[in-house]
Amino acid sequence: MISRRNIRVKVMQLLYMMDVSGGDNAIKNPVTELQKSFDNTRELLVYILYFVTEVARYAETDALNKASKHLPTVDDLNVNTKISGNELLWRIVENESFKKAIETIKPNRLLNEDILKRIYKKLVSSNEYQLYINTKSREKGTEKDILKIIFTDFLLPDDVFTSHLEELFNNWDDDCEMVTLLVSNFLSKPTNSNLQEIISPDKWSFAKSLLITTYNKRQYLLELIKPKLQNWDVDRIATLDMVLMQMGVSEFLYFETIPTKVTINEYIDLAKEYSTEQSGHFVNGILDSIHKDLEAEGKLNKVDFKQRR
Repeated sequence: MISRRNIRVKVMQLLYMMDVSGGDNAIKNPVTELQKSFDNTRELLVYILYFVTEVARYAETDALNKASKHLPTVDDLNVNTKISGNELLWRIVENESFKKAIETIKPNRLLNEDILKRIYKKLVSSNEYQLYINTKSREKGTEKDILKIIFTDFLLPDDVFTSHLEELFNNWDDDCEMVTLLVSNFLSKPTNSNLQEIISPDKWSFAKSLLITTYNKRQYLLELIKPKLQNWDVDRIATLDMVLMQMGVSEFLYFETIPTKVTINEYIDLAKEYSTEQSGHFVNGILDSIHKDLEAEGKLNKVDFKQRR
């Protein structure tokens, strides 16, 4: 479920934190800290998925509450509960991976009932919901769309809900983009997702290697970077830019299966998104120059997959 880009972001954040908080003594076991970071992402992901399912399932609770009134109206006795029988909803709820995640993480302990009810009421009054419940058929696309709408149109834009997430998960700000994509992917293909293992063994190996190699080789990597900074004030270069360049050069030298063009493009994008306005151009120039030098010196040992076939 986790992509290499997600991994680079996690490693970048940890290396940056180690740099600004004191280096060697800041974090005793960086790999353990990286694992915790992925675990926190998993808990956040499971909670949001659980919240989406609970919003959909609240239709049954709403119907029961209204029918139990002392003097229920006709409308109270005819609450449309179609969404509670949503086929995708029940594929998720009955998914073994989802059930195990619910058992271990116990997101029900964190659920805010007031926010749940408010989101449900906003959903019920929406045009999208009215169109959904007034359509008699159950098309796969429509069943999927209404659950995605709960997430994208009612949860994400809701300041109260996102504040709720911030209070529960201190990684929300860092993981927002990543988890948003993971939730969307899960809602598209829940049976293909394993919530017990959001990062595969090969990607976890890449994550550890990128973290350890970049950190252990940081002085050598800086020696390659600093000569390229002649026209720049080193003290004014953003710390995050230095971290990204070290990671990029580390991939050049020690990750033979990753094409250099992929590496450069990845770190340009990360610099643009996470650092300053000028960082994308700056990181691009430095990495491209180092890449050319390493290539001229025969220090790049990249696997040529075309020749291996």
